[in-house]
Amino acid sequence: MDREARLEEIVELLEKSNLPEEITQLIKSSKLSRRARIVVKHILEHGSITTEDLERTYGYKHPPRAAKDVTDAGIPLATSRIESSDGRRIAEYTFGDLSQIQEDKLGGRKIFPREFKDKLRGISGDSCAICSGHFESRYLQIDHRIPYEISGEIEVYRRDLKDYMLVCGSCNRAKSWSCEHCLNWPAERSSKICSKCYWASPEDYVHIALREIRRVDILWDEHEIQTYEKLRKEAQESKYTVPNYVKKIIAELLGS
Repeated sequence: MDREARLEEIVELLEKSNLPEEITQLIKSSKLSRRARIVVKHILEHGSITTEDLERTYGYKHPPRAAKDVTDAGIPLATSRIESSDGRRIAEYTFGDLSQIQEDKLGGRKIFPREFKDKLRGISGDSCAICSGHFESRYLQIDHRIPYEISGEIEVYRRDLKDYMLVCGSCNRAKSWSCEHCLNWPAERSSKICSKCYWASPEDYVHIALREIRRVDILWDEHEIQTYEKLRKEAQESKYTVPNYVKKIIAELLGS
């Protein structure tokens, strides 16, 4: 089914619904992605949609992303916890209250002023907090240390720089994937658990997505490429992958 046909279906369902006029007009005026249209249509037809619906009916392996597409389009969703058909705790989404969208929010999230990003740059320079790579400011994104989907947003006047960090696009995507596959994501959704994770505090953590592992992300910048190539060559000659060779060198250096 093409985009226009699906939008027409949504409009027809809206006209038959008992939704407040404000929500109806918001949905009609929003630019919805394909996933967002599916979520909206399902809620209009059934009253709600669950992560189980998104997985089993629509084949989405990462259901929260589909719900996020809706909120990113400016349509508020309310989330509750229910039991799935196999006894798991899962999320159920319904249309939320328009009052949840505050004046400095865009698509459910709050907009960060340029000054806020400049303050973060003053702390970390133009480096990614995860991989320590140097990037132009426009390639660094403001990231909630505790995922927005877990902790929500705090009022503008209460924002604290320590709750945010600058990350590159690659690390931000890696963090999203890891968080969405963490058992804390669909179940407890505990901010305390997140706060002890590598993705929230790469400089001081006790787990990575609830796994007892440690991680080091290293980038070799342009002027360091020769060093990396020498390392890669030595690793190949020793029949090691580069990461395992680095671990071997460190173990020998530390005598462990």
